[in-house]
Order: sequence, then structure tokens, then C-alpha cells
Amino acid sequence: MFKTILVPVDLAEVEAAKPAIDKAVELANGAEGTLRLVYVRPVVPVTYMEFMPPAFDEEQQAEAEKTLAELASTVNLPAERVSAVVRLGSIYNEVLDEAEKTGADLVVIGSHRPTMATYLLGSNASTIVRHARCSVLVVRT
Repeated sequence: MFKTILVPVDLAEVEAAKPAIDKAVELANGAEGTLRLVYVRPVVPVTYMEFMPPAFDEEQQAEAEKTLAELASTVNLPAERVSAVVRLGSIYNEVLDEAEKTGADLVVIGSHRPTMATYLLGSNASTIVRHARCSVLVVRT
């Protein structure tokens, strides 16, 4: 089965990620696999940076790491089989890069019900599904 499972998480909507995390835990348990949570912080446009406090980036990174670590501690797997990382950039690029970097053989991603906007514009989940080199499981909420 799957040994290295990556789960992208939106820290602004942790509850929406719970079904994907639960499914990933179920799959990891079946194969003694590992689970890696990834959160991607958005890049603040350069034009706004002059209005931000000097330590803004470091504070945002630290807060995201703390929140993701708290979420990782609630995952129902032994601590040595759970890890978490916070990345900066575009969601799908960073998730795909993290999957490659960690050798993930499965990405489990949560997705809302499709709307007309997502049919017309696409979404991070659909881009990850199209471009991932490993299997991708989309868990609907």
C-alpha cells in the first residue's frame, strides 16, 4: 500500500481538512506508513510589504508552524510517523514539490463540492491531481 502520504492543509479551514486527514491516517495505519502535513503560506505581494511590520514574515511563519504542529499532535498515529512542514509560495507548486521531495506515493487532499467557479477557473486540488507524479485521493467534505 502507501508508505509516504502527504496531506495539504489549509490552516484557515482546518475542519475542512479533517476528512482528508482521517482517510490518510486510515491508509497509513494499513501499511505502517508515514503522514506528512503541509501548509502553504501565500506570498504577500511586494507592494504591500512596505506596510508590514519588519518581523511580519517571521511571525507568520512561526505562527503557522505552531498551529500546524498542534494539528499534527492530534493525528491518531505514533508521533514518529507524523511530520509537518510550512512552505511559502503557490499552493499547487509547493504541494507538488513537497510530494517529490519526500517521495510521497500518495497525496490525500480535501475538496469542497464543486461549484460553477471551480469548474470554470480550476482549483488547487484539480491542478495537483493533473500534475502529481504519484497517486492522488480527493476526499469530499
